Amino acid sequence: MPADKAYNHILLRMKPLKYLPFILLMLLMLLMAVATGVEKMRGTTAIYTSPWTVALWVALVATGVAHLLRHKLRPAVLLIHGAFVLILAGASVTHISGLQGNIHLRQGASAPTSAFTDDGGRRHPLPFGLRLEKFTLEYYPGTVAPMDFVSTFTVTDEDGTHRGQVSMNRIFRYRHYRFYQSGYDTDGRGTTLSVSYDPWGIGLTYGGYALLLVSFLLYLADRQSAFRRLLRHPLLKRTLAMGVLLTTYGYTQAADVPRTLPRETAESFGHLYIYYNDRICPLQTLAKDFTVKLTGKSVYKGLTPEQVLTGWFFYYDSWKEEPCIRIKSKAVQHLLDIDGKMACLTDFAGTDGYKLDAGRLSAVESKDRRAVEEANEKFSLVSGVATGSLWRIFPFRMQADSLGRSERLAWYSLADRLPSAMPHEQGVFVRGSMNYVAEQVARKDFSAVNALLLKMRRYQEREMGDLAPPAFRIRTERLYNRLNNSLPLAAASVILGLFSFGYYCRRLMQGQAVSRRVHVFLLSLLGVGLLYLAGLMALRGFVSGHVPLSNGHETMQGMAVCASALTLCLHRRLPMAVPFGYLVCGLALMVSMMGESNPQVTNLLPVLASPLLSVHVAVIMIAYALLAFIMLNGVAALLLTASRRDCRTEVERLQVISRLMLYPAVFLLAIGIFIGAVWANVSWGRYWGWDPKEVWALITMLVYALMLHPASLPAFRRPVFFHSYAVGAFLCVLITYFGVNFLLGGLHGYA
Repeated sequence: MPADKAYNHILLRMKPLKYLPFILLMLLMLLMAVATGVEKMRGTTAIYTSPWTVALWVALVATGVAHLLRHKLRPAVLLIHGAFVLILAGASVTHISGLQGNIHLRQGASAPTSAFTDDGGRRHPLPFGLRLEKFTLEYYPGTVAPMDFVSTFTVTDEDGTHRGQVSMNRIFRYRHYRFYQSGYDTDGRGTTLSVSYDPWGIGLTYGGYALLLVSFLLYLADRQSAFRRLLRHPLLKRTLAMGVLLTTYGYTQAADVPRTLPRETAESFGHLYIYYNDRICPLQTLAKDFTVKLTGKSVYKGLTPEQVLTGWFFYYDSWKEEPCIRIKSKAVQHLLDIDGKMACLTDFAGTDGYKLDAGRLSAVESKDRRAVEEANEKFSLVSGVATGSLWRIFPFRMQADSLGRSERLAWYSLADRLPSAMPHEQGVFVRGSMNYVAEQVARKDFSAVNALLLKMRRYQEREMGDLAPPAFRIRTERLYNRLNNSLPLAAASVILGLFSFGYYCRRLMQGQAVSRRVHVFLLSLLGVGLLYLAGLMALRGFVSGHVPLSNGHETMQGMAVCASALTLCLHRRLPMAVPFGYLVCGLALMVSMMGESNPQVTNLLPVLASPLLSVHVAVIMIAYALLAFIMLNGVAALLLTASRRDCRTEVERLQVISRLMLYPAVFLLAIGIFIGAVWANVSWGRYWGWDPKEVWALITMLVYALMLHPASLPAFRRPVFFHSYAVGAFLCVLITYFGVNFLLGGLHGYA
């Protein structure tokens, strides 16, 4: 039999197995999803590397390659799939031949250390020795918050001695061994380094990442690719506008308020420096965080945060009877014996003592214990403000010490024990200044109070010296604190999104268009919201000193920005872009406000101080915003299908639009995942650790990747199935971002 006929005969025999790669892929996704739950319950990741799992991956690659050989595919498509094969090959080499472990070094050791311990407790020799010369713990200026950990050592080899240095996000490489800063001894004379030996796997994996990026770009540039053909689809030539109903947002202000300082005097307190959240910031920041944490809002009965904070300190007897402590849990409300959500400080104590003590908590169900902890936290917060223990407003310059710590500032509150090194006159000032302020407050001599506060601020500036934060940064933070209130924008966005979504669907069902004026008006409002959010993020980034994408609050604000920007870019092609943009923006802001109940602008942990992290989060957020648009597009299509019989053209056009967004969404999600892998490899020597966040991000990418194969999976050609799948697939995004954070935990859980 001729070779070409034999080849065709083999392919014909394989035709019944054309769905096998996709079946294996779905089995792997199911296995990984189950494994994350098992990992949570049993604390093991053995399922991911078990022989059965490895066999599934091998079978998937083999059947996938065979499936590709049956089709005449464009070069870019072949390169995309080849990149994934190369990535899996690199991971296999790492799994088989790579080593991971730790090595502990002590300064002044008698001999170089020439072995490390792997994750299983086995020791492995090094072909060279390491001797620690110095360990340095670097701090953010004027604080005791660690900024970096630096280990300096010498490498002893047969060809001589070499000098090496390791710090966070800065690797030392020698003879295919890579060393990462992992930990340090409390006396500052020892360090723990992570060790990774993987001479071939990382190169193959990184080559796969690079090939994947190039192939994505080639695919998007290929005029014959499915993506470019969709851009020329005749159903996209028609555009529609949409309408909206506006609502107003406001709040009422109660008339009765507890005693407090005049607004101007309270604002003067806000200009003082304070050491809070391991950083130097204006006292206004603590005041706002305290007020939001306590009451759920940044303004209480028309009082500024500074008035609330100083009210608890100077007028404690008045405030302890004020029902200003927000208690959301019904169980805690029952324990405190209150009606409604607002409690007084006196409600926490009864005739038989503190109502939320450990003895009474034994009767509380486990699901309510977190709520009890939050209530206890608020009680402690009030106590800290009222007693002055949170008012760490007195800096004292500490000299360099024997642990390698450079000159720094220590900050003290009224309740702290002052160091013996502090001069007597300075100690008298620290102990007596706030008492003297309280005397002037009692006399209602607020001009004297302002003068004393100015004197205290001058003391702070003199003591901080060159360690003080720039004055412009402090002014920026005060501006950010005044502007940062996303509740009105969140509420308005959700309401506008719901009404415009419903109104647009109704007009679509009736086959009618909406006036262009309404469309432009809505886009203009969204543009204003985008400028406000982008300005807030810019201010927060300047204040914190890093790109504001490091926690749940910041990433959700980033997603709101992405959704708004995508709306302005896509509204011509995507008829429902405006309601989608409002909904995604509003819901993202609502979620961000969950973190705002305990908002914090903090210095980055050393491991997070990498530009790769910011790029990773930004790319992932854009992908999630696109996937949210696809989900909402599917909801609109399903509603249209349920209400009209003659809607085939409109539903197909919505499918074309969703498919157009699907390509960049999946590509960005894949790129974001692999940028995160590179960051992890640079930070702690492991580009993939089977963390629940990593696993569910991979599952999400694969779930949506199935939708890119309508030629092999004909079901995705049917619009109703496509839209239904798109709506259901978004559950994976929700699990990846929220489910992992709140249920599964892991290294990537946002607060």
